[in-house]
Amino acid sequence: MTRLGSAVLAVSLLTGCGGVIDEADSGVSGPLEVAAAPLTSTDVDVAPECLGLLDFVNGVNYATLDYYLPSNVASALIARRTTRPFVSIADLLTVSGMGEARLKQLEGGARAEFYLKPHCVGIFDALAVSADDEAAIVALVNSISSTELHDILPDAWNGAETLLNTRPFTNVLGISNASGIGPVSLRHIRNAATLSRPLEVLISALETVPKEDYRGYIARHFDWWNEMRTLLAWSSRERPITCFGLNPDRVPYTASWRANLATPEEVLGWFDNAYARADPHTQVPPAIKAAGRNNLAALLQGRLLSGCIYSYMDYPGWSGGTVAFFLDTADGFAVSTRTTWTE
Repeated sequence: MTRLGSAVLAVSLLTGCGGVIDEADSGVSGPLEVAAAPLTSTDVDVAPECLGLLDFVNGVNYATLDYYLPSNVASALIARRTTRPFVSIADLLTVSGMGEARLKQLEGGARAEFYLKPHCVGIFDALAVSADDEAAIVALVNSISSTELHDILPDAWNGAETLLNTRPFTNVLGISNASGIGPVSLRHIRNAATLSRPLEVLISALETVPKEDYRGYIARHFDWWNEMRTLLAWSSRERPITCFGLNPDRVPYTASWRANLATPEEVLGWFDNAYARADPHTQVPPAIKAAGRNNLAALLQGRLLSGCIYSYMDYPGWSGGTVAFFLDTADGFAVSTRTTWTE
C-alpha cells in the first residue's frame, strides 16, 4: 500500500480527534514523540494557535477596530458582538461588509496588537492556519497520489490537477492561490492532513512490527485505484470483487455490486481483523493503539462509506490476500485494510 512517509508523520504527534496519547504512557521515542504544538484535530476554521483573532475582534474597543477596518464594518462587528461573541471565521463572515479582504485586515490588526503569534501563519480561503497545520498540509499535497487528491477534492477536478502539475509547494499560500482551490477545497485538504494523525501514528508504529506469514496492513493515505489494478493484474486466479457506492467506471467490469454502503461498524471490524494480524504479539504500546482506534471511530461517526472488497492470489499461488478499502466520496476520507498469507 502507498503511504505517507515517516517525514510526514514526524511533523508532529497530536492529540487528535477521538484519541489522546499520553507521552508518559506511549513507550516510544523519536518521530512518535508528542510535539509541543498539536495539529488542529477537529473540523474548525480557526486553528487553536489562531484563536487570538477571535479574542481580538471580541475584546478590543471600537477605536481599535476602526483603526484597522472601515468604520461601518467596525460598527457592525461591535453591534453583533454585544449580542453574542464571535466563535469562528464563518461567524465573522455573516456580518455585513466582512469578506476576505476584511479578514486580512483583522488579521493584521490582531498581529499588530499582539493577539496573534508567529505560530499562527495566517488566514487563507477563510481558514486560519497554524504553522504545524501548514507543514502537514504542504507535506500531504506534495506527496499523495493523484487518486487520493482527486478523492479529497471531488468537486474541484481542475484544482487537483493544478496542484499535481505545480507541486512541490513550500507554503499554504501557494496552495491557496492555486487555480481551482477555494475555501471548501482548502478545508478538505487541511482535514485530510491533520484530523487523522493519531491513526497515522498507529499505522507508523505497526510498520515497525516484524512480519509473519499471516500479516495485516492498515493505511490511511493510499492509492486504491492503482493498487487494485496492480494486485488484480498479477493475480494468478480470478478472484471475487465486491464494490459499493463507487462510480462503476473506476472499478473492474468483473466487480459485483451490493446496494448498502459500509457502516462505521463494518469498517472497524475490518480494521480490528487487520490489526490482529499486524500486531499479533501486542508490540505496539496500548496507548498508541487506543488513540489510533478511537480517532478512527470518531472520524467514522455519521458516515456511510463507498469502497471495494477483493481477494488476489500471487503467481504461482503460494501467497495472496484480501483488501477492503472504504472511501467517503464527499471529502475523500478513506481507510484501507489488507490481510495477507504466505505458504
